[in-house]
Amino acid sequence: MNHLRMLVDHMAWADERVLDSLRQPGVPQRAIDCYAHVLGCEHVWLARLEQRPRTVPVWPSLTLEECAQLAEENRRAFLAYLHRLTSDDLRRIVHYRNSAGDEFDNAIEDILVHVAMHGSYHRGQISLLVRDAGAEPQPTDLIAFVRGAPAATQASAARARVHDR
Repeated sequence: MNHLRMLVDHMAWADERVLDSLRQPGVPQRAIDCYAHVLGCEHVWLARLEQRPRTVPVWPSLTLEECAQLAEENRRAFLAYLHRLTSDDLRRIVHYRNSAGDEFDNAIEDILVHVAMHGSYHRGQISLLVRDAGAEPQPTDLIAFVRGAPAATQASAARARVHDR
């Protein structure tokens, strides 16, 4: 259970850092759209876990301020959901219909791990888009979250090479 709490805590932490990255000038709309997708999916998966209707689509069209609001809603909702879970609940099967209309059954633990990994995948894409726009993405690596210290960036690695001479 602790590893899932860590993943959900990391997810919220990383979502905040991505939002900071996207607030820089010149960031392309595509990066914001990808971030909105991460948040939309977090919302949709939690709705499936709670067996309730979703109110946000998988690919929502959101402003940065709307992204910030949804990120906070997701953070609070996931923490509340995890607080209600027991270790025995993790293997419980959830039946749901995906956005294409297909029906599936998956264990709660598998869904939670998927949500965390899906967000990490897209946060990597967002970092590349931010960097390609000439801005510096915020590191969102799990190890940076766990150790409480930022991961190395291209800029810090370049500085280190200069100092190593």
